[in-house]
Amino acid sequence: MENVSVVTSFILQPFTELEDHRYLYFTSFLLLFMLMVLTNLILITVIYIDRGLHEPMYFLICNLAMNGIYGSLSLFPSVLVNLMSHTYEISLTACLLQIFCIHTYAAVEFSSLAVMGYDRFVAICHPLHYHQLMSHRKVCTLMALSWIYPCILFGLYFTLTVQRTFCARIIEKVYCVNFELVKLSCFETTIQSKVGFIVTIFVIVPQLIMILFSYAQILRICLLASKESQAKAIQTCTPHILAVINNAVGILFEIMQTRFNVSHIPNKALIFMSLYVMIFPPLFNPVIYGISIQTIRAQIVKLFSAK
Repeated sequence: MENVSVVTSFILQPFTELEDHRYLYFTSFLLLFMLMVLTNLILITVIYIDRGLHEPMYFLICNLAMNGIYGSLSLFPSVLVNLMSHTYEISLTACLLQIFCIHTYAAVEFSSLAVMGYDRFVAICHPLHYHQLMSHRKVCTLMALSWIYPCILFGLYFTLTVQRTFCARIIEKVYCVNFELVKLSCFETTIQSKVGFIVTIFVIVPQLIMILFSYAQILRICLLASKESQAKAIQTCTPHILAVINNAVGILFEIMQTRFNVSHIPNKALIFMSLYVMIFPPLFNPVIYGISIQTIRAQIVKLFSAK
């Protein structure tokens, strides 16, 4: 076997597309970062300080907001640094850390939405037993599982990436993802690709089944209920449905880029597609829940009125 030059840092190629207006993009990303962290922190703070909001649904919203902050911290500091850099370089260690954080953020987001779908199913289909079925202990367990299950599952697969050596340096994204890094490996990656596909199925399918089952049961109950009950069910489910759709669009964009030939799509459009799942869910989730749920909206207004 010939000697290979092992790579210890990588070039994030798409930043060259943003070079001409780097200061505009830097300002835009900085404002987005601040807005995402601030809105999620406000949501968490309002739920924490108002004991009237210490209910299962609000704890799960708080869990979603914490993951939004985690995802923002996984992406934006790196992007902001590279926008001001002229090399667009990231070390192997930093790249691996970002991969773990970004992939676990995306997996936890979907797991959290699945748990929230189950919560809406219990609230609508079993209202008299809601607090019994969604006890404080059970909610804490579900929130912990929404983090532990994806992190362990991806972590086991991630060990295969950590053990690899890399011979190419160009990453076709503005941040590191596992698929792009594995493509730069010095050796055959077929087995890892198959394992990655299996892990993706275990990350997505159980949660997807939970969401579909929950809404199938909600729909069944709504068809038998009065118009007033139907309107109430729609009102309580709308924020969650919007959050699921928002997340699904980002996942669809990611699948398109990793599994299909997208060479005909302009580079800046590809950058937008790759950033969607990292920006729009944590940006719009607090807005969706803050505006749609009257009790949270009232407490936010009360908080700022007091200030």
